[in-house]
Amino acid sequence: MGDTAMELLSRLGALVASRSDLLLLSTGTLATLLLVLRLLSRRRRGRGKYTSDLASVASSEYDVVIVGGGAHASQVRFSGSALPYSQIPSAFGKLFRTRHVYGFKTEPQVHAKGQERYFPRAKLLGGCSSINAQMAQYGAPGDFDEWAQIIGDDSWSWKNLRRYFNKFEKYTPDAAYPLVDTAERGSSGPVRVGYFNHVSKHSKAFLGACTAVGIPFVADFNGPKGPIGASRVMTYVDPKGQRVSSETAYLTKDVLARPNLKVAIHAHTTRILFEQVGGATRAVGVEFARKANGPRYQVRARKEVVVSGGALHSPHILMLSGVGPAKQLEKCGIPVVRDLQGVGAHLMDHPVVDVYLKDKLNDSARILRPNSLLSALKFIKALMYYQLTGKGMLAHTLGDSAAFVRSDDPVLFPASEFPEKLEDSTSGAASPDLELFCNSLAYKDHGAVLFDMHTFGLHCYLVRPTSKGEVLLKSADPWVLPSINPNYLQNPDDLEKLARGFRLLLKIAHAKEMDAYVDHKYLDPELDHATHLKTHDQIRDIVRDRVETVYHPTSTCRMAPPEQNGVVDSKLRVYGIQGLRVCDASIFPEILSGHTAGGCFAIAEKLAEEMKAELS
Repeated sequence: MGDTAMELLSRLGALVASRSDLLLLSTGTLATLLLVLRLLSRRRRGRGKYTSDLASVASSEYDVVIVGGGAHASQVRFSGSALPYSQIPSAFGKLFRTRHVYGFKTEPQVHAKGQERYFPRAKLLGGCSSINAQMAQYGAPGDFDEWAQIIGDDSWSWKNLRRYFNKFEKYTPDAAYPLVDTAERGSSGPVRVGYFNHVSKHSKAFLGACTAVGIPFVADFNGPKGPIGASRVMTYVDPKGQRVSSETAYLTKDVLARPNLKVAIHAHTTRILFEQVGGATRAVGVEFARKANGPRYQVRARKEVVVSGGALHSPHILMLSGVGPAKQLEKCGIPVVRDLQGVGAHLMDHPVVDVYLKDKLNDSARILRPNSLLSALKFIKALMYYQLTGKGMLAHTLGDSAAFVRSDDPVLFPASEFPEKLEDSTSGAASPDLELFCNSLAYKDHGAVLFDMHTFGLHCYLVRPTSKGEVLLKSADPWVLPSINPNYLQNPDDLEKLARGFRLLLKIAHAKEMDAYVDHKYLDPELDHATHLKTHDQIRDIVRDRVETVYHPTSTCRMAPPEQNGVVDSKLRVYGIQGLRVCDASIFPEILSGHTAGGCFAIAEKLAEEMKAELS
């Protein structure tokens, strides 16, 4: 059997379910751009043996049925590798608000001015690894030690789990980054990580400014000492300058050619099927359909059903199937199979706030969204260069340099300016609670609103929030999306930490290392060149106004003891139900101190190895 998560699960046989979808390319300002993109789209129409003939996979038995196909085998809809906007590292934002992405809106955020916030989740093979910023940072070692302590199983500690990170990695050394310890990186895994993406001048200056304000340099955010410091970010981008998703890494042509693997797309999971076997409740299959008013299909699982829909869809699928808080299920008229109060609870997300700055060089990523004939011509030139070399602005991940800090660092936040003592929400002394990063394009509302002028942005997000939300059913209809409420800033300490991070970004923006790139004389009130003059209360108000998701929801089907409202045990088995597991970011006991995709890859590798031993 294969050594990777997707390889193992595909050997066992898989069903992936999604909603019917069509390729939709957003229109630009010029017909020429569409023509170029159409030419680009011909490079990869898909990756092989996917089927949308749902009847052909129905009424069959498989050893394992997997509901999903993303970074952790998440819920699948369409091939991300077939979409140019997914392949090109800088273009993923063009998929937002299209039919390739679920357009979730949060419930009104009562602690953030009552705003409903856009909350995109992918409808693609590769899951959100097909639409993320490709930043390969895995959290802090202390996060996983905390997981092990919560679940009481040392296999989840960093010393034991780290090998699964190495197992999925295929790191390529780079002469420009000689301090990265290659002994700490994997070299033969399916997921390419490295430094193949474009780096902007602004990002290089940002790192210099970080050092100037007191943030130390760190060679590798994923090293054994933890991520605190400033550095360039490793990325999920291959040597050709293309995105690496879980689809491109794991669903290779060889894997798809296996006769015992079925990958079904253009479908939608409606429920998990249960039976009473020997006096116990057992998951025995999955029901799915192509559309709401179409036929329902079923497949049987001889051994296991693995739900991998992500932190929003996994609890939704469980609740639709009768597994979740009994009162909520009964309210929607769903028969209770298992009363598990933790399903949909404990939703955690990384809230982000942005700083908007004028680019003095007028050389920003604004050309990726042309708003004039000149910028359109620059875009076409950049696109052709990318086509020929795999390099340049289009190979930019929009998040290539970052810094991880603690909000109680006395150098960055001296007590004379920040006297308030805040709750330590980190997973250890070497773990951060804030991430700062530079983006060579400022925007609002996830790119729906761009500034007319050339800008770049600085961003701060809280990687260890204490505010927790929930995912709730709206209806027993599986086509009705659930309610999501991340409950941003419910804990006042979360607000204060983000306000501190925002002020640190403003300090970085005014460091002399940024002078060549920031036009502080440009006093447009939409931008933040004078925001450093505002009071701390005014900064808090800006945080309330701007806070939104950075796409990292977790912990809605937690791996934790039952008395702590856990949903799965240390083997990711759903409590009280045989033959049912969950494997995705929803099982995280607590959110990671950084980006979540790597953690999803690692837990899938771990589960694959364990299932291989159990089922072979």
